[in-house]
Amino acid sequence: MIDRVEEQFGIKPSRLIGDTAYGTGPMLGWLVDDKQIEPHIPVWDKSERDDGTFSNSDFRWDEHAGEYRCPQGRPLRNEWRPFSNPRTHVTKADTIIYRSRQSDCVACPLKSRCCPNMPFRKIARSLYEAARDVARAVAKTAEYRQSRKDRKKVEVLFAHMKRILRVGRLRLRGRTGARDEFLLTAIAQNLRRLALKFPASELAPVPGPA
Repeated sequence: MIDRVEEQFGIKPSRLIGDTAYGTGPMLGWLVDDKQIEPHIPVWDKSERDDGTFSNSDFRWDEHAGEYRCPQGRPLRNEWRPFSNPRTHVTKADTIIYRSRQSDCVACPLKSRCCPNMPFRKIARSLYEAARDVARAVAKTAEYRQSRKDRKKVEVLFAHMKRILRVGRLRLRGRTGARDEFLLTAIAQNLRRLALKFPASELAPVPGPA
């Protein structure tokens, strides 16, 4: 839809609000890198651990060296020796695996909190991690918090439409039918909100015809 509007009218939004389902790496990469749209979207992230061991966020990314640094300052690299045929190291999940040296981990005093069940630590870095970092930075702003509030106002109307008014699907065909059906639904929602805001006891009686 964004592409169609930009192609037809030459405009595009400066920010996009969505739920976590839109916070995948490819989507964020498309928004940030291709469309230059600010993502007001939670990042889809399953790398955080809740077992007391270090999560990926506890490792510092060194952009210049292209490697991670563990809490003890040891490097994690995607390759530890040069190959005659250069490799991309990209997995099917669009990630690059960074590994520490086993010799560094064996004598590390923090091994029980880092990789207690493995000889060395591995971190899968998404190809879209830079865009994901942009989304994480946006999530700390006041504009993001306001966007979340604005989104809830819209989502509750759609939820009311589907669950209370029983408009789970459109029954009229074509764009005109869909427009008319949405218009009738909006009228019903507005009348309901007016009835809740202005009870019948507070309304002045309307005189009938003589």
